[in-house]
Amino acid sequence: MHSVDVHIAPDHPAFAGHFPGQPLLPGVSLLAEVLEVVMREPTLSARVGPAPRIGVAKFLAPVRPGATLTLRFDDGPGALRFEVLMGERLAASGAFERVS
Repeated sequence: MHSVDVHIAPDHPAFAGHFPGQPLLPGVSLLAEVLEVVMREPTLSARVGPAPRIGVAKFLAPVRPGATLTLRFDDGPGALRFEVLMGERLAASGAFERVS
């Protein structure tokens, strides 16, 4: 299991207009954070190949401004799986499509 902590800045541009008075990080922005970590880490990047695709994603809890997330990646065989945690709470999970 590989894990990385990511802080979501309170002034992250994705919060603008999403939603006034109740800001939350859009799912696409959350997946972009996951992808950025994967592409920075050589062992993870090798698992997803040069054109990574997320095959499945589930969003389970809203991510608010200033959140600290722990991104966990399953290093086991098969497709690379991920979990996004806020403390003990699972915010999202998913898997990249398997590289042939």
